[in-house]
Amino acid sequence: MGILDGKNLLVTGVLKESSIAFNVAKIAQEEGANVVLSSYGRVANITKRVASKLPAPPALVELDVTNNDDIANLPAALAEHMPHLDGVLHSIAFAPTSALGGNFLNTPWEDVQVALEVSAFSFKSLAVACLPMMEGRGGQILGLDFDATVTWPYYDWMGVSKAALEATTRYLARELGPKGHRVNLVAAGPLQTTAANGIPGFEDFEALWQKRAPLGWDTSDTVPTAKACVALFSDWFPATTGEIIHVDGGVHSQGGP
Repeated sequence: MGILDGKNLLVTGVLKESSIAFNVAKIAQEEGANVVLSSYGRVANITKRVASKLPAPPALVELDVTNNDDIANLPAALAEHMPHLDGVLHSIAFAPTSALGGNFLNTPWEDVQVALEVSAFSFKSLAVACLPMMEGRGGQILGLDFDATVTWPYYDWMGVSKAALEATTRYLARELGPKGHRVNLVAAGPLQTTAANGIPGFEDFEALWQKRAPLGWDTSDTVPTAKACVALFSDWFPATTGEIIHVDGGVHSQGGP
């Protein structure tokens, strides 16, 4: 008997086998969950190909979190594959090139707006879209984070977007708690994911973590982060909301070099 037996989950952001979202879906299935994935447009073909390597072939729904029609249609799309929803993973982030890499002072608002909408505001959009399928049950709305309490080299407006994501989580926890829904984030250390590939100077993050993590840190291993997500989807955190769970080898707890 798995810790997610009988749970129905929506997992976004599956693009590679090495992604956090892929391993969340994989471990969740192994723990008894019914998993539905989302993707959109031409990216959906990539998601389908990667999803074929999961223990069970999951259903796929169309979802571009910046498309109002997709957001409005999500409950009906999910209802074709599950009677209700117990949890959703927001594994979505994007910033244009000009918003990263040390260009903070010169990034135009149009690019900042894209980063904020995709990486932070969409968390609220996705949560609200899932509410009808969670009605009367209480669910876990979960996002992926990178510690935004301090600045990081090259991270620039994505760091600001993550700070907005963290604030959004707290406000969602306030708004949705009375309905029985939990809203949390898992803040991972640097991992070699699709998102990381778009960050100039990512190798500097790797060196920093290897030096400062008390538990050590493997940038190629997304399983510890995925396990934390699966644990939060279970019934073992019934009174935890508005929280940021760090899975970073302990770096967030350390001071100087």
